[in-house]
Amino acid sequence: MSRSSSWAREALAVFGKDCLLELRTRVALGAVLLFAVTSVVASGFALAPPSGVAGEVKASLLWVIVFFAAIAGLSRVFVVEEETRTADALRLAVSPTGVFVGKLAFNIALMWALCVVTVPLYLLLLEVPVRHWSLFVTVVILGSTALACATTAVGAIVAKATMRGALFGVLAFPVALPPLLVAIHATKAAWLSEGGWRMATGDLQVLVGFMLVIVPASLLVFEHIWSE
Repeated sequence: MSRSSSWAREALAVFGKDCLLELRTRVALGAVLLFAVTSVVASGFALAPPSGVAGEVKASLLWVIVFFAAIAGLSRVFVVEEETRTADALRLAVSPTGVFVGKLAFNIALMWALCVVTVPLYLLLLEVPVRHWSLFVTVVILGSTALACATTAVGAIVAKATMRGALFGVLAFPVALPPLLVAIHATKAAWLSEGGWRMATGDLQVLVGFMLVIVPASLLVFEHIWSE
């Protein structure tokens, strides 16, 4: 069996384990959805009538909600290993690459589930005029994936800390800020601009480039963190 095939199988096993555990406990999914839905509903009532709110503000608010909802749940992917005392067994059974890729895949799936529930509700309550649906869906997929890529390694860093929640937010914010700002700008282009794809092409390239850089860099850092 080749090395790449080996860690791919390990990553798939870690991803399946985390999904099964989440289906049983629903801790991470419940945390992100509770925060996101509450924030969206509160924003809808607070900004009523939403037609008077600028599109730029709506785009920024959407990604702020998504980011802080992610902060509420993405750190759980490594914290649960420390709480259940299975981290040492996972270190012995799975390579660092397999662990990281499996955990990253779980966080991406969690972010997509968050967006599937939150984004349609946000569009409905705040009456957002989306002009380019294909662009908007692309931005949501790439933006949420980039946020997961930016914060997964941070979750491993703070897993053993006492104040995990606060520390995770502090460390994740500067890493996640670049894709967050780019996603906001691309979202505005999808909502307000006549030439949406033309104006957002550079933003989409930045999001893809960010992921191509942050994932290998996070993997290098993670190998040292996970082995200690």
